Amino acid sequence: MKKFGILIAICLFTLSLKAQEETVTVSVTIENVLNDKGTVMASLHNSETFMKAAGVIDLQEAAQKGSVTFTFENVVPGTYAIMVLHDENDNKRMDFEANGMPKENYGISGNEMPMGPPTFADAQFDVTDADKELIIRF
Repeated sequence: MKKFGILIAICLFTLSLKAQEETVTVSVTIENVLNDKGTVMASLHNSETFMKAAGVIDLQEAAQKGSVTFTFENVVPGTYAIMVLHDENDNKRMDFEANGMPKENYGISGNEMPMGPPTFADAQFDVTDADKELIIRF
């Protein structure tokens, strides 16, 4: 019975540590939105999801000429990247020209726009124990 009590105590202690895990808010302002057409979509990614899958958190807002701000809440500290797209025709994907160039505006955290597809290393940033604010420019 004593071993069972110790096991229960360890489980409760472990659960209380998990419940106390700190999360933060990451706010990102998208600048240079050229028009009010469609939707601006933003995704918070880790290295496993970047350019491969849906983000850890995906958000969208109606486009507003000028700027749009997104707030990613309950983000666990770690290394992330943000990808944004102005989906002007609301088809939920990036459209391309015949030569492979994007038709719609996009951006990544870090604001690096390399030739070819962006990499996680180009866009990564660290989330620590404090809220974070970023600016991405189309």
